[in-house]
Amino acid sequence: PDVIFHLAAVVSSAAEADLELGMAVNFDATRALLEGCRSRGLSTTRLIMASSVAVYGGELPEVLDDLTALTPQSSYGTQKAMSELLINDYSRRGLIDGRVLRLPTIVIRPGRPNAAASSFASSILREPLNGEDAVCPVPVDLELFVMSPGRVIDALVHGAEISGADLGNRRSLMLPGITVSVAEMLDSLRQAGGDEALARVKHQPDANIEAIVSSWPGRFTNQRANALGFKGDSDFREIVEAFLDERVKAL
Repeated sequence: PDVIFHLAAVVSSAAEADLELGMAVNFDATRALLEGCRSRGLSTTRLIMASSVAVYGGELPEVLDDLTALTPQSSYGTQKAMSELLINDYSRRGLIDGRVLRLPTIVIRPGRPNAAASSFASSILREPLNGEDAVCPVPVDLELFVMSPGRVIDALVHGAEISGADLGNRRSLMLPGITVSVAEMLDSLRQAGGDEALARVKHQPDANIEAIVSSWPGRFTNQRANALGFKGDSDFREIVEAFLDERVKAL
């Protein structure tokens, strides 16, 4: 194949709860995929892996860039960081043409909640706008670095189109998200759905989720992604409007 998209993952909370499963899917399967490419001589195949903001953590500067050291504070982030290094090495050796896109927290996801620690970020908007209750497990002053599903899809496609030479020996980059606090997200919910929608969000602190999500940085410079032609959302209102538009199309 000319292009392989590697999106499979055991997400953050699930990987934290089950180390063996997370390691098997997030790292071992990535290595097996790379070995499969090597054994078949797919040196020109463009392999695009979805990584995560979770590769960062710990003591961090206020604003990060693509040169910030990876110090993940979760098993999921660690497994993704290891996979990033492996893809970089296979690319250096000329065994594949790899690119790793670090995804911001994706909101507003369609469907139902999953086992990601960040699942609440979509739930506190999606469920109330659909007339259902939702739980917010983190403080409202928490900042998240987010991107809409549509922009993520565009970025994955663009990642397959750019030249590996433009990435050089650093095959990983952070996609251009935007910074938003949970309070700002809830204010956007009120603007879109009124006080009735806002009242459907119940605040129930969860120390485990907060520990994972609060270790992720909320502010990045997007210089490298912008220079490579990746596009982000203009503001959070655009993300909410995109969700509402997609919901209308689905009816």
